[in-house]
Amino acid sequence: MTDTWLKDERFEAMVAYIGKDDPIVPKETPKKDAPKKMSKNALKKAAKNKGKKKEKPQWGDGSKSKGKQKAAAKAKSEVVVPPPPKTPKGQKKDMSGPMNEAYYPSHVEEGWQSWWEESGFYKPPEPSTVAPDASKFTMVIPPPNVTGSLHLGHALTAAVEDTLTRWHRMRGDVTLYVPGTDHAGIATQSVVEKMLMKESGVTRHELGRDAFIKKVWEWKEEYGGRITHQLRSLGSSVDWSRERFTMDELCSKAVVEAFNRFHEDGLLYRQRRMGNWSCALKSAISDIEVDYIELEGRTFLNVPNHKGNPKDPKGRYEFGTLTEFAYPIIDGKTEDEKIIVATTRLETMLGDTAVAVHPEDPRYKHLHGKFVLHPFTDRKIPIICDSELVDMEFGTGAVKITPAHDPNDYQCGMRHKLEFITVLTEDGAMAENCGQFAGMMRYDARIAVEEALKENGLYVDKKPNKMRLGLCSRSKDVLEPMITPQWYVNCSGMAKRSVDAVKNGDLKIIPEEHEKTWFYWLENIQDWCVSRQLWWGHQIPAWFATTVEEVGSISKNDMDNNDRWIVARNEEEALVKAAEKLQTDPSNIKIERDEDVLDTWFSSGLFPFSVMGWPDNTADLKAFYPTSLLETGLDILFFWVARMVMMGLQLTDTLPFHTVYLHAMVRDKDGRKMSKSLGNVIDPLEVINGCTLAGVALVEVGCR
Repeated sequence: MTDTWLKDERFEAMVAYIGKDDPIVPKETPKKDAPKKMSKNALKKAAKNKGKKKEKPQWGDGSKSKGKQKAAAKAKSEVVVPPPPKTPKGQKKDMSGPMNEAYYPSHVEEGWQSWWEESGFYKPPEPSTVAPDASKFTMVIPPPNVTGSLHLGHALTAAVEDTLTRWHRMRGDVTLYVPGTDHAGIATQSVVEKMLMKESGVTRHELGRDAFIKKVWEWKEEYGGRITHQLRSLGSSVDWSRERFTMDELCSKAVVEAFNRFHEDGLLYRQRRMGNWSCALKSAISDIEVDYIELEGRTFLNVPNHKGNPKDPKGRYEFGTLTEFAYPIIDGKTEDEKIIVATTRLETMLGDTAVAVHPEDPRYKHLHGKFVLHPFTDRKIPIICDSELVDMEFGTGAVKITPAHDPNDYQCGMRHKLEFITVLTEDGAMAENCGQFAGMMRYDARIAVEEALKENGLYVDKKPNKMRLGLCSRSKDVLEPMITPQWYVNCSGMAKRSVDAVKNGDLKIIPEEHEKTWFYWLENIQDWCVSRQLWWGHQIPAWFATTVEEVGSISKNDMDNNDRWIVARNEEEALVKAAEKLQTDPSNIKIERDEDVLDTWFSSGLFPFSVMGWPDNTADLKAFYPTSLLETGLDILFFWVARMVMMGLQLTDTLPFHTVYLHAMVRDKDGRKMSKSLGNVIDPLEVINGCTLAGVALVEVGCR
């Protein structure tokens, strides 16, 4: 063991977890100058050659050696891997035969894994026999998406976790390592939708919700076992009898209970507010699912669901520009008096409901209280004064206000009680209220609005503009700020408890350098938007209630009726609550369940205790919860780890684990994470069993 290794950061972290007195840590290192002990044969050979001058080899024309090389290469190419021993599945490997000349994984690992599993070596004792003070080690696997297959990043996770698990098992600890997969709402729905279109030419809407969900389950049963096969091939010593899926009955029960308890605790609410909207997914997404890119100026990008920009050879759309245009003043000083505004999103001018100026700006004092005329809708738009939003020194000092499609404008609209006009449909097309631009996709409309402004003589200029553009981390679509009704969880109290747990040492994050990331996210946390406009996932356990007489006359999307949403554990309970709410007999009640589903991270956040049977006080929950350690990649520290800690503290009043052990990321030669979309993934099974030359070539060019 060298000094360099002892100073290695990752080794120090491992030692910190295992304990410095463990025999794995050497007590002292050998001296560098210590003579190397030689064998008897080596000593004889050294004595025989002592004093002899070493001659350089004489090279011939190479013809003979080349022939030998060709023969060796031919012989090597003709080597055939012998078939593995015919050991029946689940039985101990037969070791009576001769050992192979070479190492073949199929002859070694595969011959043992099924026997180890069948023999129950990976199972802990019966939970009822585990003493409360027994030395235990419990860990859950970070559940990979059921849609995918493992790559080398997952293999690293599995290797580290399995090493820790086997080490504790060999120490005699009561050990449980729980496997599972995540239902991956957005990814799975997308895969099955594409399959349906390719095989049958139908959309999910044409198929219907129930039939589509049935298709997803069929797909899951047929293709969802690849990850399980890979983990078994890697030799992960998980307890397969406790394998969980985040949409199975056990986990689904926990999700419904958690949603109800959050609501009962006053943390969960439904509200119409501005959030991130993915037009490609037709769904809201949370703030931490946004990837930002910095644009230095004029930039062309591909956008999903668009036919392509005819002005660009590659069909890309223009971003990173600031377009200036003029609004005509109604009853201005002169007949053609105008006020110039600027925007990076020209298509949103169709939803403008005000122009704001600074109250102290002398250029516009004569316009206070006046109106401008919208050139495409003939709408009268007020000129308002707002010192909070407007910077007199920036641009023209006049700002167009689109309250329904910009976060800052939204706040301005609330302050001045402006009209909120939504001009985009859920798929990113211009709405019916957009006149001549109705039905155009939003970036096609951007081009068309610019042309129309030029025709009207209202176009002024376009300049390069540095900007930050938000993309959906799932679909890579450019996100739109949209006002929609969604379900939210207030996380502020849970976040504070999670921060305090690290600060007071109850929860350790290894390496410690990642504590600052933990504090940054949790100390600046926003309310969590947990609803998604999808079909595959945990359908929200909330029902909209009306009386029989009100059916068809009461809108569930009208926020005046928001108190008619009934959160319950099942339909029967919802019916009773609704009758009590509306003060009528249950037979006079009609309830309709919310079509939305919960964010995938909601069920993943419950994983350490839902897999143990929570909310029921099961034997597994009593024996193995809280778990000991959470080992994962540093990239999901906030996505998953923080949510597990917050939800564990809120719902069980206990930290779900006492240590978070983070490993580094496996990256490609360009420093990028492994991703199927980038085509840079390497299947660990190809590392084990080998890969064809064609397969290697595909990885090299990024086609896999």
